[in-house]
Amino acid sequence: MDPEHASVREPRASRASHREIADELRSRIGSGALRPGQRMPTQAELAEEFGVERGAVRQALDILHAERLLTGVSKGSPARVAEDAWPGWSAAPPQPTVVGLGPRVAAAFAAPQVRIDALCLTSVSLTLAVGEQLRLIHAGELKPAKIDVRVLLPSHRIELAFPTPVDPENAGDGGLLHERWLAVRNAQGLVLRQNLLALRTTHGIDVRLTFRALPFTPPVKLYLLNEAEALFAYYTLGRHEQREFGGEPLQLYDADGTRSMLFAFGPGAGTRDAETGDAGPRDAAFVAESRRWFDALWETISSDLELT
Repeated sequence: MDPEHASVREPRASRASHREIADELRSRIGSGALRPGQRMPTQAELAEEFGVERGAVRQALDILHAERLLTGVSKGSPARVAEDAWPGWSAAPPQPTVVGLGPRVAAAFAAPQVRIDALCLTSVSLTLAVGEQLRLIHAGELKPAKIDVRVLLPSHRIELAFPTPVDPENAGDGGLLHERWLAVRNAQGLVLRQNLLALRTTHGIDVRLTFRALPFTPPVKLYLLNEAEALFAYYTLGRHEQREFGGEPLQLYDADGTRSMLFAFGPGAGTRDAETGDAGPRDAAFVAESRRWFDALWETISSDLELT
């Protein structure tokens, strides 16, 4: 067989999900084991290696094609690694949160014990990302034994740094902005809580979900997945227009959290040493320090948070 088409590893004894296949192939691309421009193994070869049907392989390849890591997926010949796919030590390219968070949460839910820690402004992106995994659980495609989620959100008692009027003196009742943010924060949190805790009775899954309140507006968002991966993004402020206040447009400084560019650190980010296959020491240090920072906030200055 042509070495260019050969699988990188020996066949697996157990069947893998299409997400696990995508994660493994993504890691091989990130480590340089599969190089930019190189032909992928055929679908039949991958199916044999991972012990799955070809349909699962096609789904995995479609995921990597959507992430722009593969080209020619729909053609008859084997797909190729994209020419601009990251080599060796470089990390996965940043993506908007609404795009990048879902696949990483999916990878986290493939583990028997799921642990997610999140610091954010409203939890909109987290609720969306977790929602797809809940659908798969209800469809019988996933069944983790335990799910533990901790979420840090701004307290309703503070004056938010953003969103804020460009011209506070002529903005009228600034409390309306706060009320709108609080309504979104509480609504998203309640949906997340209701959907996750329902898994206790519907599927017998051990679920824990805890919210804590921060005494400040976070300038960044952070997601820690299974204590091994960190996803980090800045809330970048811009000028926006809001037309919901008395019919008069209100000029605001605000950030679109769903579009914040998400940077991944850890083994799922493609940052593996080409020789050892281990996550890079810089990524491992970033994940460890991020966990320490999150735990410090959780255990010191945060307070109980009620969603009403």
